[in-house]
Amino acid sequence: MVDPITVGGKRVSATRILTASGLGLLFDAFDVGILSYVLVSLSKEWHLTHTVTGLVGSISSIGMAIGSGLAGLFADRFGRRSLFLVTLLIYSLATGLSAFAAGIGVFFILRFFVGLGLGGELPVATTYVLESSPDSVRARRVVLLESFWAVGSLVAALVSFFVIPSHGWRIVFLIGAIPALYTIVLRFALPETPKYQHLSQRTSMRQAVRQIWSPGIARRSLVTWILWFVMNYSYYGMFLWLPSVLSDKGYSLVHSLGYSLVMTLAQIPGYLTAAWLVEKWGRKKTLATSMILAALAALAFGFAWNTASIIVFGLLLSYFMLAAFAGTYAFTVEQFPTAFRATGMGWAAGFGRIGSALAPFITGWLLGSQLGYGWVFGIFFAVIIVGFLFVSLLGRETKGQALE
Repeated sequence: MVDPITVGGKRVSATRILTASGLGLLFDAFDVGILSYVLVSLSKEWHLTHTVTGLVGSISSIGMAIGSGLAGLFADRFGRRSLFLVTLLIYSLATGLSAFAAGIGVFFILRFFVGLGLGGELPVATTYVLESSPDSVRARRVVLLESFWAVGSLVAALVSFFVIPSHGWRIVFLIGAIPALYTIVLRFALPETPKYQHLSQRTSMRQAVRQIWSPGIARRSLVTWILWFVMNYSYYGMFLWLPSVLSDKGYSLVHSLGYSLVMTLAQIPGYLTAAWLVEKWGRKKTLATSMILAALAALAFGFAWNTASIIVFGLLLSYFMLAAFAGTYAFTVEQFPTAFRATGMGWAAGFGRIGSALAPFITGWLLGSQLGYGWVFGIFFAVIIVGFLFVSLLGRETKGQALE
């Protein structure tokens, strides 16, 4: 993983590219993870209903949807590196200011801008790493990049467990913002990707939008849009509410955070397993298998009957769900040519954010309606199965194929 790439006479190791790119995803995951724990304290401090609490998660996803689409378009027009820096700066500033929010209105606005930076960060970073990697290991490196998300989720769980009960929720946003600003410094040293630099002509933003729905590409866009909607709806609907679900089941704040931390540990091996399988098995097979197993784990978690079963099925859900998400990135980013790859990736991820915007609100409404957990997680099971069918029946395998 240390072979360098040369751009404009500048040699940069793959390790440095992965680290500088991955740290941004780590802080993104940290923010998403922190929010799920913060909501437990925030709802009590500001006396928020389940519905309003769900809207906090939804407003972030609206920002992410817009950020993904815009960042993809701008990255194809002006380059991956520039957007790499801008998206992380927006996220960092909005996250730091969230620590000083005096009420839910200001918090809503800041969460929108956090989402704007977050949404733009993910597709641009994925495109950057793919285009900076040799074909023989390109999917593995994309998954290794996404594994930083699991590390960020783990850091969020640790910080929440040790910081929120004793120091409150505001300090965790400052913890997330300050290191993210340092990551911007690291990214200044990165070059533009070789594939983007070698493009003979840059695609205009209008052309890029038309291209992703052109003959031969439209089917890929359809599959990836549905895939991203399914994955975002399921992930954010389940994991944003996980600490609150445990709290509703009667566990204390400390126990809820502790059990969530244990479940989060399974995300890292989930990513690493997918990183190995995408090059051995293929992108499509790894993704489809992980999705069906994640769906079954979600259904089992909904019917968990005691602490042991909650932890076991929570670990399996976390493991398979994150393996599926890793496969989602590797599968999606290889569906589109370099000229409009960031747009294809960004718009699929952006459409998926509609799912992550709806899921926290709908899940909060269902929980507030006293619908049983078996029914709530049964819905997640059904949603994932829909995505599994689209990928299995219509998805295109790209293992061993040239990107162009």
